[in-house]
Amino acid sequence: MSEIRRCLLFLLLLKMARYGSSQAQEDKGGEECFKTVIHSCGDCISSGQYCVWCKQLNFTKPGEQEAVRCDTLSQLVARGCSNDDIISPKNFYGVVRSTPLSSSFNKRQQQQEPIQLAPQEVLLKLRPGMPSTFTVSFKRVEGYPVDLYYLMDLSYSMEDDLRNIKVLGTELFKALKNITEHAKIGFGAFVDKTVLPFTNTNKKKLEKPCQKKEKYCQPAFGYRHVLSMTANEKDFNEEVKKQNISGNLDPPEGSLDAMMQVAVCGDKIGWRESSTRLIVLTTDAGFHMAGDGKLAGILEPNDEKCHIEENVNAMNNQLDYPSVGQLAMQLEKNNIQPIFAVTKDVVDVYKKLSKMIPKSEVEELNKDSKNIVTLIKRAYDRLSSKVTMTHDDLPANVIVTYTPICPNGGPAGGDEGVCNDVGEGKEISFDVTVTATACIGMQNFTISPLGIRDTLKVTVSTKCNCECDDPQDNNHPQCNSKGKVNCGICSCNTGFVGRKCECAIGEKDESALKESCRRTNGTECEGRGICVCGRCSCHPTDSGTSYHGDFCECDDDHCEKFANQLCGGNGRCLCGKCMCNKGYEGSACHCKTSDDGCRTSGGTVCSGRGACKCNQCECKDGYQRPFCEVCHGCLDPCQTKQTCMECLFQTGGLGRNCTPACTDSVKHRLVDMFTLTKKSCKLKDSEGCWITFKMEQLVGEDNYWAEILRQRECPELPNIYAIVGGSIGGGAVIGLLVLLLIKLLVHLKDKEEFKKFENEKSKSKWAKDDNPLFKNATTTVANPTFTGE
Repeated sequence: MSEIRRCLLFLLLLKMARYGSSQAQEDKGGEECFKTVIHSCGDCISSGQYCVWCKQLNFTKPGEQEAVRCDTLSQLVARGCSNDDIISPKNFYGVVRSTPLSSSFNKRQQQQEPIQLAPQEVLLKLRPGMPSTFTVSFKRVEGYPVDLYYLMDLSYSMEDDLRNIKVLGTELFKALKNITEHAKIGFGAFVDKTVLPFTNTNKKKLEKPCQKKEKYCQPAFGYRHVLSMTANEKDFNEEVKKQNISGNLDPPEGSLDAMMQVAVCGDKIGWRESSTRLIVLTTDAGFHMAGDGKLAGILEPNDEKCHIEENVNAMNNQLDYPSVGQLAMQLEKNNIQPIFAVTKDVVDVYKKLSKMIPKSEVEELNKDSKNIVTLIKRAYDRLSSKVTMTHDDLPANVIVTYTPICPNGGPAGGDEGVCNDVGEGKEISFDVTVTATACIGMQNFTISPLGIRDTLKVTVSTKCNCECDDPQDNNHPQCNSKGKVNCGICSCNTGFVGRKCECAIGEKDESALKESCRRTNGTECEGRGICVCGRCSCHPTDSGTSYHGDFCECDDDHCEKFANQLCGGNGRCLCGKCMCNKGYEGSACHCKTSDDGCRTSGGTVCSGRGACKCNQCECKDGYQRPFCEVCHGCLDPCQTKQTCMECLFQTGGLGRNCTPACTDSVKHRLVDMFTLTKKSCKLKDSEGCWITFKMEQLVGEDNYWAEILRQRECPELPNIYAIVGGSIGGGAVIGLLVLLLIKLLVHLKDKEEFKKFENEKSKSKWAKDDNPLFKNATTTVANPTFTGE
């Protein structure tokens, strides 16, 4: 009892502290009412949680708009509004249905669903911007039924795993019986789509996709449902023992495709309504997902529907693999929690997949699957002990956040609430905060723990109208007996308008009167006054003056400032523009009407190449401040005045006829030596002579003074005969020298060859002995009588 008192005392102190802090915040101006367009009490309370309305009669002063009735509580009280006349709607929270939490699962009373979440239905009526917080309780029912579907990869690499699973059925049932007495197990298998490039489509390979040495091998298949949920251990063991290995081509398998069918085919799988639903996926490979089917020409997206016919997926080769998002949505929708029991090689892959699927776990499977029972128990403990409270798709303009109230809770203020290490029979709770950011009609959404069938239905709507308890007098004196009071504002009878229904419009339409108070933008009196009998009655400004003009479009407080003074302190503001005093000019009257700052040393204003404004030169294009003397972007006068220079020497195209443009823009004299310090300019005239001159710009744009050297530089004409004769003579001499050189080279070459011949001849040796066997073919006979004479 003392502990309860201490808890109540703590809550009381906490509430007082919150109240004190909120009061302090309000006193310091922390609560603000950000108003937009306010025409009624409903507009006011829809503007923000701190906006309240004063319905007090005669609260507004003459010329004030009714929007001043909308402000924070402290501001309205300070302006004289009594607390009884302040309208500030509060949030409403009501419990529609709340069945107490169940302690345990009673098999004999299975007609009644066990309750793990309370309340089951609530009603919220919220003021826009004002959060409402309520508490949701959760307690895991002891002995709650568990449905476990064992989904196994039967590709060839899982051969040893299948042998072990055939003898582990008893241990698996035993482990589940330790969790709950009401456990059921189902079994299914998968490989991949039976089309290229995923599976060999050769007829013999489809019938037996395993290696030749494998004696027991079943034909290729995508997903096969083997056994619906059963509590009979014998049935499970017999069906598993009948299974044989199969095979495919590529390493990734069709595991996501199989999981989708298990999730959406509830009737065929045998999921119970009241149970914790688990899928244990065992594999040693990755997975195909949406888009991979295009490799086989399968373009139809997965439709997330059940296609099990005769225990196989009839649309296996017609529909693409599901995406991870599609699978995650269906698992959450059907309250199914997957356990990925995978080998070491692909653990990281499935951990990344698990992050995208709520309420899923990953365990490392031995290569022979001997540890499957242990890891299922470990994964189930983690899944069941972690409670994640979340919601489905929220209506527009509704925000929901959670604050866990448990020893091992996650962070507060998130879009889901998490409590860890929650045991059976242990009650925990979550503070759920719902905020409507704008006015909405009646909408519904549900809150539930992930993987748990229990849900909380939340019906939410908004309070955007005020209940002001107005007098029922339709001819109230406040409205000149021509209307009734609605939250402090007159609602006039037909034929009357005005703040107090003082204007009789007769046969005119009220909208026509208001139209005469609108300018081009369509806003009545520019939002700065009210339309009274077709004319604008302007509101006062913050400074105490009033808006003015036919449409209240003018005010005398918003002119340009200079030195933090309106119109620089040298004029007055009139309808948004500065009217300057004598001696000042500029948009903010910040300039003296003087040209002292624009005069050059020669006494000219801006060198004749600009205008003096605000005592500063505004130069023409290209000329630079302060006095517009230099033009970096202008063309060089040495180039632009060439024609004029030739004209002055009576050469060029103009000859003696200089145009007035030359004589007026260039004043000159002929000199023997320059006196100007400017750079020299040179140009070649039509006679080939060089004219040298210097130019200096005078006041104005096209006004120059030029000094021109009297003597032109004309080069002498060349001697054509000497050039031609020299060229011919030079060519003849060069030709002769070339011939002599060739002759010399030929002579030297011949001499060298002859010397070589003589050298070779001297080295040769001739044999002097005769061959005795040789007989000459000719015989010489001497005439003995011949004397030689």
